[in-house]
Amino acid sequence: MAVESVGAQQPARVAFYNDPKFRSIAYQVVLCVLVVLVIYAATTNALDNLQRAHVASGFGFWNQAAGFDISQSLIEYSASVSTYGTAFWVGLLNTLLVAVLGIILATILGFTIGISRLSKNWLLAKVATGYVETIRNIPVLLQLLFWYNAVLKALPDIRDSTKFMGSFLNNRGLFVPEPIADPRFGWVGAVFFFGIVSAIGFYIWARKRQMATGQQAPILLVTLALVVGLPLVVFLVTGMPLHFDAPQVGRFNITGGLALQPEFVALLLGLSIYTAAFIAEVVRAGILAVSHGQTEAAYSLGMKPGPTLRLIIVPQAMRVIVPPLTSQYLNLTKNSSLAVAVGYPDLVQVFTGTVLNQTGQAVEVVAITMLVYLCISLFTSLVMNIYNSRVKLVER
Repeated sequence: MAVESVGAQQPARVAFYNDPKFRSIAYQVVLCVLVVLVIYAATTNALDNLQRAHVASGFGFWNQAAGFDISQSLIEYSASVSTYGTAFWVGLLNTLLVAVLGIILATILGFTIGISRLSKNWLLAKVATGYVETIRNIPVLLQLLFWYNAVLKALPDIRDSTKFMGSFLNNRGLFVPEPIADPRFGWVGAVFFFGIVSAIGFYIWARKRQMATGQQAPILLVTLALVVGLPLVVFLVTGMPLHFDAPQVGRFNITGGLALQPEFVALLLGLSIYTAAFIAEVVRAGILAVSHGQTEAAYSLGMKPGPTLRLIIVPQAMRVIVPPLTSQYLNLTKNSSLAVAVGYPDLVQVFTGTVLNQTGQAVEVVAITMLVYLCISLFTSLVMNIYNSRVKLVER
């Protein structure tokens, strides 16, 4: 049995203000108080300045008549009837349209260029390298101006429009026949949605069965049958409830049809091509991060280069590709605010530009715009993080 020494000293008690745990909590409380005071001071100062300048504050302008036209609108909009709130939604939808299509196009092009840089074909690899080194070193704003002024605006005017397959191409855009659906077309849309859900369910079931038994299912054929074949059958049975309104060329304008404006095309091409150069480098780095032994093992089993890349290399590379790929998606979305340079009516041009100038509600308008971009970025990051959690390597 151990016997304590008579003269053993007890550890000295530390003063509470020297306690590391207490000090860390105190520092955080002080920092939070300072942040709140700064925000309060900035808000009070802004309200005082607005009141001194006789500028109204608040969101009462939201329901006032806009009184200005917007060249492209995905929803119903009228300058004489629609409000500033409606104009906001028009600009937001235009921004989301460019962002979503740009992400899709940039991803396809970026993966293609990134894989091409690693090709054994000397010419293909050098062309891909030249694309990356050229595009990513030219400011995106200059590229937008190039596509708009040097390419699209250099097309022939309306009288000399290029005609093909019932469509017209000129310096005012691409005019194509507009599809107009009858009420019965709703059945086709419902069956198409059902086909997508069923195809996803079949894919999940087939993957689980393959992991359990090794048996493969005809996923591609079943997907085509559900997503394409089934809606096509319903479309024919319901009497093809879809017709097209063809564009007609007049002396000074084109009536009818669906117009693809040069401002939209210039912004979409510029952002997609610019972002694809960065995505290509991300893809190349991800593929190089996979051990070359994986490729040699696949070749030793008799696999060809195509299936090896698609089934072995790229799935492993996605663990490295996804995080920086998310940043490129965010950059593309935020770079869409440069649409004002080519006259495309996105959120910044419509809301932060026209609405702000007409109402003078600078604080409210800018705050809403910043909040919208923040929400879009957070949602994009959430989706990509969910996908990243599914492809990441998990130790068991």
